Amino acid sequence: MKKATPLFFTFSAASILLFNSCGSADTNKEVIATDSASIASGETAFTQNCSSCHNFIQDGIGPQLSGLTEKVSAEWISNFIHDPKKTIDAGDERAKMLFDKYHTVMPSFTTLGDEKLNDIIAFMNTVKVPPGKPDYDSIYLKDPITEKIKMSDMVLDLEEVVQMPFSGDGKDGEPRTRLAKLDVKPGTDNLFVMDLRGKLYMLNNGKPEVYLDMKELKKDFIDKPGLATGFGSFAFHPDFQKNGLLYTSNTEPKGTAKADFGYADSIPVELQWVVTEWKTDPAAFPFKGEGRELFRINMVTGIHGMQELTFNPLAKPGSKDYGLLYIGIGDGGCVENGFPPLAHDPSKPWGSIFRIDPKGNNSANKKYGIPPGNPFVKDSAKLKEIYAYGFRNPHRTTWSRDGKMLTSNIGQMNIESLYLILPGHDYGWPLREGTFMIHPDGNINKAHPLPEDDKTFKITYPVAEYDHDEGKAITGGYEYTASSAKELKGKYIFGDMNKGRLFFVNVKDLKAGSQTPIKEFKVSLNGKLTTMSQLCGSERVDMRLGKDRKGEVYVFTKPGGKIYRIAGVSKQ
Repeated sequence: MKKATPLFFTFSAASILLFNSCGSADTNKEVIATDSASIASGETAFTQNCSSCHNFIQDGIGPQLSGLTEKVSAEWISNFIHDPKKTIDAGDERAKMLFDKYHTVMPSFTTLGDEKLNDIIAFMNTVKVPPGKPDYDSIYLKDPITEKIKMSDMVLDLEEVVQMPFSGDGKDGEPRTRLAKLDVKPGTDNLFVMDLRGKLYMLNNGKPEVYLDMKELKKDFIDKPGLATGFGSFAFHPDFQKNGLLYTSNTEPKGTAKADFGYADSIPVELQWVVTEWKTDPAAFPFKGEGRELFRINMVTGIHGMQELTFNPLAKPGSKDYGLLYIGIGDGGCVENGFPPLAHDPSKPWGSIFRIDPKGNNSANKKYGIPPGNPFVKDSAKLKEIYAYGFRNPHRTTWSRDGKMLTSNIGQMNIESLYLILPGHDYGWPLREGTFMIHPDGNINKAHPLPEDDKTFKITYPVAEYDHDEGKAITGGYEYTASSAKELKGKYIFGDMNKGRLFFVNVKDLKAGSQTPIKEFKVSLNGKLTTMSQLCGSERVDMRLGKDRKGEVYVFTKPGGKIYRIAGVSKQ
């Protein structure tokens, strides 16, 4: 893809207007509570309801909020939190500019109540504007990738498979489900679907039945503050039909138990991710069994957690990769919250892909094994569990039929990437976002051209990428290997989870060191052209993909809770 070369200056008259409109902040000293009880209550409520999208250092999913009470009135903040859409529709200047910048409407929080809202504002009032960033971020690439994704002539003909049970009421902008993963039990055609709120379902003759409930198995299970927290992922051991071993990841409150991977107590901990091995009767339904914790890891925030557990489906019994568990570990929001040294360091786990042997015991905590073929197994200065590192959020890992290991990485503010994973390689975050440079000690939302000495960094770049003109968060996909649609053979199907656009690249074209062009599918249901946004009834689609034993690919969304199968392809 073509890269833009002109640089864009960040300072604008609009930015002045954004922070000096929307009511006076002069009265805030009189109306905002300053007592310790209100502030403590507000900090708890902020962590539970706001921290997934906001922090006080860097813009992320939403704007950073330091010093906000010095710019706008407490009344404006309260009204906006209570009903952002109403504020935007009323023509509020600041609200409209925020919408234009982030292209999404923050959920309404109508159930918080005035007292809790006031407490949140009291806490926000204690966080002042941080010191200025280095001035090398005063210029940046406004449009990193100028070439747009082209629409193909292929239409994915979808077929509705099942309506999954709602796990939420849809209030305050929360999706009615939090479906996040679909996978198959090895050696069977049984599909399993996971909801982040705690349940793992099996589709029994097309009907969802609860196989296990993480809330019942884990007394400390939490699924707040949202987004990717909760029941993170699951993976059946390839020999499950014989050994009954199942692996899961989930979130628990900070301090629940001592972390196997922690950091200095000067850095905050919001929650812990836990990986568990479960032993059950393979024929049991619903699940009955005992759990054994493999490890737990502290996270700075609730974002970019542990969304992938998987085994290499191509590995056969007796091969070096058979039975080894791959684990995608995000940076936990450490970079955008001001602690970039935790990431991009192979002596630390954050922002890496682990490969472990669950049946071994030569790890530091003696609860799992370190495969002898891991790239850093002989390097005492690096974590022996790490297979590859330098990721912000390695969302989904799959293998193509010809053996390529592919990982989708959700970006910060500019680039969504697909990587060809090679053992021991560095994928750049937070020095790079896709094929662009960023400054982790500056404004990480700004992309820059690569430096002249880039080769000295030895960073491995994506095999496909797109920027935020096209979408907001890549959802990992699969190579189509079924027979229902021969036109899809050899294509890796993926998409953008926020906008619900469906893309593909040709697997044969994926080569290290170059970026493969991405093309888009159209979508139809019952012969009628539609979009995933229309199908789920929401502008924020929250789309995910899955694959069954035959290689058929499935598409589903959180707001709608319906699962669709790609039944064929038509041309237009």
